[in-house]
Amino acid sequence: MQPLHILLLIAGYFAILLLISYFTGKNDSNETFFKANKQSPWYIVAFGMIGASLSGVTFISVPGLIGGQQFAYMQGVFGFLVGYLIISFVLLPIYYRMNVTSIYQYLEERFGKTSYKTGAFFFLLSRVTGASFRLFLVALAMQYIVFEQINVPFWLTVVISILLIWVYTFRGGIKTIVWTDTLQTLTMLTAVGLAIYLINQQLDWSYLEFLNSNQFAEKGKIFFFDDPNATTYFWKYFIGGIFITIAMTGLDQDMMQKNLTCKNERDAKKNMTSMAVLLVIVNFVFLSLGALLFIYSEQLGVEIPVVDGRTRTDLLFPEIAVNQDLGKPLAVVFIIGLIAAAYSSADSALTSLTTSFSVDFLDIENKPKETQKPLRKKVHVGVSILLIFVVILFNSLDGNVVGNLFKFATFTYGPLLGLFAFGILTKYQIKDTYAWIVAILALSISFGITYLPESIIGSYKFHWEILPLNGFITFVGLWLIRKK
Repeated sequence: MQPLHILLLIAGYFAILLLISYFTGKNDSNETFFKANKQSPWYIVAFGMIGASLSGVTFISVPGLIGGQQFAYMQGVFGFLVGYLIISFVLLPIYYRMNVTSIYQYLEERFGKTSYKTGAFFFLLSRVTGASFRLFLVALAMQYIVFEQINVPFWLTVVISILLIWVYTFRGGIKTIVWTDTLQTLTMLTAVGLAIYLINQQLDWSYLEFLNSNQFAEKGKIFFFDDPNATTYFWKYFIGGIFITIAMTGLDQDMMQKNLTCKNERDAKKNMTSMAVLLVIVNFVFLSLGALLFIYSEQLGVEIPVVDGRTRTDLLFPEIAVNQDLGKPLAVVFIIGLIAAAYSSADSALTSLTTSFSVDFLDIENKPKETQKPLRKKVHVGVSILLIFVVILFNSLDGNVVGNLFKFATFTYGPLLGLFAFGILTKYQIKDTYAWIVAILALSISFGITYLPESIIGSYKFHWEILPLNGFITFVGLWLIRKK
C-alpha cells in the first residue's frame, strides 16, 4: 500500500474526529472538559471504554504475546473481570458519594493534603508512563509501515501523533473523548474481525475451522498450573490481573473520569459491569488473531520484523497486514484499526493528565473564574510536550510493549493501591506528612525485591504479583505511621 494512500486514510479519519470535536466542544468550559456536564449515556461510555482499555497495546502487542506464552494472558483477563466487579461495588459508590472531579480528592478527605498530593503524583507518573508506552507502540508501527518510506524521522512521527490528538481534545476534553472513544472502539473491533476473516480466507479456513485446528491447539493453551516459578503461572496472572485492574482502572483518573461523566452511580455500575464481560470476549478474539498471525507466518515463511537489531513481535501484525500482498482490503482495515488504536487511549490520557494536574496540583477549581480556562489550556499544551519527550525516550527500550507496560505499572500503581486500601479497609488516621516517604520506600523495596539474586529466590520469576506486594508494603508502612 502506497504511503500517500495511508496518509489519506489518516487525514480522513482525523477529519471525522474533528467533526465530533466541533459538536461536543461548543461549550468550551471546565465543567465540560473535566466532567462532560455529567450527561453521558452509560452504554456509550461502556462501549467507548472498551477501546480505551484495549488501545494500541492490545491491537498490536497482545497478538504478539502468542509467540512466547500462548494464551496465558487470558488468565490475567479473568482476573480483570473480578477487578472490574470490585471497582463497581466498592470504589464507584465512594467517588459518587463525594462528587469528586479528581478521584484523589478522596485521599485528602481521608488522610490529608500530603496523601492527596502523593496519590496524584503517582497517578501522573503512572499515566505518563502508560500513555507514553501506548503512544510509542502506535508511533513505532506507523513509522514502520509509512513514515520510514518517506524519510520522516521517528521523533517527528511522535510530534505529529500528539499534535493531532491535542487539536481535537483541547476544547471539549472528556465530553469529546466519550464520543470519539465510541467511534474508535467500533473501528478497532471491526478491523480485527475483518483481519481474522481475511487471513483465514488466505489459509482456506473458516473461523470455527481455525479454532478446531491442530495448529491452534498447539498455541491455544490458556491455563498454566505446573510451574509456580514461571511468569505464566495461573495464580500470578489471575491475582495480578485483579489488582492490575483495580489499580490501572479503579484508581486511575483516566478511566474513572469517564465513569464519573455518567448521570448517576447506578448508570456507572451498569457501564463497568457490562464493559467487564465484553472485555473477556474481546481479549480472546485478539489472542485468536495472534495465534492466526503466527500460524500464517510459520506456514508461509514470514519472518518476525527486526528493528534496530531487536526482534519486534509487536510488528508481526502490521508486517502481515501491509507487506505480504494479502490485498488492499486487509491493509486498509489494519491502517484504520491502527489509527483508532492510536487515538483511543492517548486522547483520554492527555485529557486526564490535564485534569489531574489542574485540579490536584494547581487547585484550578478555587482559582478566579476568568483565569481557569486559560490555565487549563496551558496545562494541556505542557502535558502534550511532556508526552513527546517521554515517548521518544522509550524508543530505546527492549522487549514486548505490553510486558513493559505492565511491568512499570506494578511499581508505580502500588503506592496508590496501598493508600486507597488503607483508607477503605481501616478507620485509622495517619501522620499525613510521612505518607510520601512510605510510598517512595514501598516502590523502592518492591523494585529491589525483583532484583534479588538466584541464591535467595532460586528460579522464581516475578510477574504481576509484584503489584499487590507493592500495595501491601505501602499498607504496612501506613499502619506504622497511623495515629494512636
